[in-house]
Amino acid sequence: MTMSITVEAGAKGAQPIDVPAGLRNVVAAETEVGNVLGLEGIYHYRQYDATELARRCDLETVWFLLDRGRLPSGPERDAFAAELAAARRLPDALLEPLTVIARAGGPLLSQLRTALSLAGAQLGVRPLLDLDPDERRGDLLALAALTPTLVGALHRLGRGEAPVEARDDLGHAAHYLWSALGRELPAAEGRAVEQYLIATIDHGFNASTFTGRVVASTGADAAAVLVAALAALSGPLHGGAPSRALEALEEIGAPERAADWVDAQLAAGGKIMGFGHAVYAAPDPRSALLGEIADRLGGELVGRAKGIEAALLAALAARRPGVALPTNVEFYAGVVMQRCGLPPELFTPTFAVSRVIGWAVHAVEQAASGKIIRPTARYVGPWPLEPVPA
Repeated sequence: MTMSITVEAGAKGAQPIDVPAGLRNVVAAETEVGNVLGLEGIYHYRQYDATELARRCDLETVWFLLDRGRLPSGPERDAFAAELAAARRLPDALLEPLTVIARAGGPLLSQLRTALSLAGAQLGVRPLLDLDPDERRGDLLALAALTPTLVGALHRLGRGEAPVEARDDLGHAAHYLWSALGRELPAAEGRAVEQYLIATIDHGFNASTFTGRVVASTGADAAAVLVAALAALSGPLHGGAPSRALEALEEIGAPERAADWVDAQLAAGGKIMGFGHAVYAAPDPRSALLGEIADRLGGELVGRAKGIEAALLAALAARRPGVALPTNVEFYAGVVMQRCGLPPELFTPTFAVSRVIGWAVHAVEQAASGKIIRPTARYVGPWPLEPVPA
């Protein structure tokens, strides 16, 4: 299946060209934020391997890199951490509406969309078109930094618990866990979640990042950009897989049941969540990293996941020979988060806490280009040849 887009933005009379459905392998923009090399099994943030950054750095350092294009000095890192700490404090005026949103119920990611819109209004964000580069960065960074606090507050309010007081003595990842769980995790578990957050900040022109850039290209405000990207992330084919992969693990139960489970899923036309990726032919490096983290954490769930992973890979190889279906990031994401005490309803919101950083950086870059993203479509319906009835 093919579709058509116009490759010369704004060029009147430009002829459309056929491209693959889903815009697969179509270059839609230029970016300096990051890149995914699917054949090699590598992805990077600016000039550094992303998984090595997750192994060696804290979240503040990597966020600074993406924001400024270079790694910070010690004092720069500390100043940036202080900037994030100030931005993540929950404005008093948001507490009452957040309580109403939480009481209304629904998925936490849906609640977060509404909360981000309100936060944008509270912070007075203006259209990116009307701002200079520093102002754009400031608005987007402020909302990105506030997002984990909003997630934590909504989660706690939905459980009938009050939001916790902000703490400046915690790093950004640890503060998110404090906001959501009301407690500090043991060092190994807190670091595991931080590494997950670092590893998922950016990953090419995925659906949510591209959606955010489309909205940023219109000159809309920071809240509109992030809410739109968040809406794309809410789709089960994009951000909802960690909990579904964990559900599959529980359903399979033991490695010896994996082959029959795969057969049943394939016969029903179902997807094998946690395996295969739109970009990677080589193993997903994020999965390798999270597998290492899971090994470090240990425990019954991790041991069972390792056995089931091997059995699933063998079953998929036998039933889909020649088709690359490596373990992807979602398989071990759910395992690591559950092992660290995060409930399933926080899995995709935790992904959003990470990815919002990437969306913000991409939005700054897209807004600077000054071009609106405006593809076209091939019309395949009936032509207007009949007269309109009187």
